[in-house]
Amino acid sequence: MQITVLGYWGAYPAAGEATSGYLFQDRNTNILLDCGSAVLSELQKHIEISNLDAVILSHYHADHVADIHCLQYAVMLESLQHKRDRNLPIYAYSKHSQFESLTFEDYTEGIALREESEIAIGDFSFSFIKTVHPEICMAVKITHYGKTAVYTADTEYFDKLTDFSRYADILLCEASLYREYEGKVEGHMSGAQAGKLAAEADVGALLLTHLPRYGNHERLREEAGEYYRGNITLARTALKIRL
Repeated sequence: MQITVLGYWGAYPAAGEATSGYLFQDRNTNILLDCGSAVLSELQKHIEISNLDAVILSHYHADHVADIHCLQYAVMLESLQHKRDRNLPIYAYSKHSQFESLTFEDYTEGIALREESEIAIGDFSFSFIKTVHPEICMAVKITHYGKTAVYTADTEYFDKLTDFSRYADILLCEASLYREYEGKVEGHMSGAQAGKLAAEADVGALLLTHLPRYGNHERLREEAGEYYRGNITLARTALKIRL
């Protein structure tokens, strides 16, 4: 399994970068997890759109889905140019007003996700748990030949997330807040809480992502390190992780 960070900013991207988007790959399969602002541009630095096999959306906030409609248009154009001969499945929570728009003629198809869903795409398998966030949001567990990654998506700290993340090889954990803002911003975690989660779940490594547009991000790593003694990395554009 290879994971490429396409975007990692919360709210809106820095110049020349992107909000949430992660490319999961093996030799045969390319899966996009979240499709935030400017993710489509970053994606094309790594694969052709015609080679994208599926998209999974954690939730419908704009910094996670802003590029979806541009991606649908790209799939249509590639299909009309005979570069693509299949539709693109987009997996997302279905009880939402935007779900129907994920199906676009014969080019893309919205496929319903539920908390109890388990899906297989190529040799990858995915399972989900609802997080604590103002919008219905799903954390995602990705397994591939005995290796496991967990993506928290957007969430407050909650106990069930520890069990869901237990013994993951890597935890991609949101760190939207510095310690002084804990509990003051609904639906998000601090770097310290990310470190606490990683320690309690006994994960192999911690990637801090969904980073804030203010302050010194190194503080987030330091605060996480007060709880978690393993490898802690700050997300950055084009970072590749191999499991």
